[in-house]
Amino acid sequence: MQVPVVSITRLRLASRWHFPQFLFHSLRSIGQLRRSPGYLGGWTGRDEENGFWTATVWENADQMRGFRNSGMHLKAMPKLLHMCDQAAYTHFEQSARDVPTAEVAYQVLSREGKMSKVNAPSPQHLAGQRVGSSVPRPQHWSPRRAAV
Repeated sequence: MQVPVVSITRLRLASRWHFPQFLFHSLRSIGQLRRSPGYLGGWTGRDEENGFWTATVWENADQMRGFRNSGMHLKAMPKLLHMCDQAAYTHFEQSARDVPTAEVAYQVLSREGKMSKVNAPSPQHLAGQRVGSSVPRPQHWSPRRAAV
């Protein structure tokens, strides 16, 4: 039996000038996310150090990878190498289908997160700091299913 998979990410933009492009790609990726097969729920948020977070729950790892490796999300990922100076992620299985709270996401990413590649890493990224000093403020995104 497959169990739900959680994905948590945190990105920090290298410059505020990247924000319009980041917002464009984020909103298009959220639209794709909400219509993706296997998406159970999630949230996006920002912390006090301008770290942008996502927490998503999937029916299984194949569906999470299907989203990650397709559509607008796939187009956005290479751009993050240039836009971000800090990036971390983690994936884990859990028995519940519930979306982790911001506090839980912060704790798990802090403990178990892996650093993502960025072209111009900040000193914090180079030091392996996966999170900032504050918990993100989440905005929840429910799945949107096509009308039958």
